[in-house]
Amino acid sequence: MKMRTAFSLRKILMCALWIAFQHAAFAHTGPPFPILKDQPVGPAIVTVWANPDVGGGPFFVMLDPRDGKPVPADMKVRIGIQPVSGRLPEKVYDAPREVLAGQVQYKVVLPFDREERWHIHVLLSSATGGSGEAATDVDVTPTGYGRWDLMLYSLPFLAIGALWFKAVSNRRKDRKVSRPPS
Repeated sequence: MKMRTAFSLRKILMCALWIAFQHAAFAHTGPPFPILKDQPVGPAIVTVWANPDVGGGPFFVMLDPRDGKPVPADMKVRIGIQPVSGRLPEKVYDAPREVLAGQVQYKVVLPFDREERWHIHVLLSSATGGSGEAATDVDVTPTGYGRWDLMLYSLPFLAIGALWFKAVSNRRKDRKVSRPPS
């Protein structure tokens, strides 16, 4: 009976831990992810990767040639952001050009003041190759728990280690009890 109670308590504890960490699992605190993929815009195919976090989120705009024509060298990329709620007007930021291993990329860190859904507006313009626009919405997430991240993320591993240690200790106790005295 004692063993059944301990097993039930462990089940309850594991379920409680699983439920407690559900909210943290939905927040994105890792590397950038695609928010716009292979979208034909003006003279280029646009892909946007981002990690939109409160405070500041990096946005990477990659341009690939369209219709066999190279991306114009004077291409300018600007990104406009605005909360979907409309509580702020749209602000537009220039993204500086970077050339990485033959890939044309533009990078900018955009400031977000609140966790909510934001409208992202990508603007391409070139004097020689045309212009275009693309838009999408993205959820801005909290940045994490700061210094407590390591402790928080290590808790499941520590719990598994504690359960393993408890099982090994119980097994040793059982062996000592089951041995007949010599």
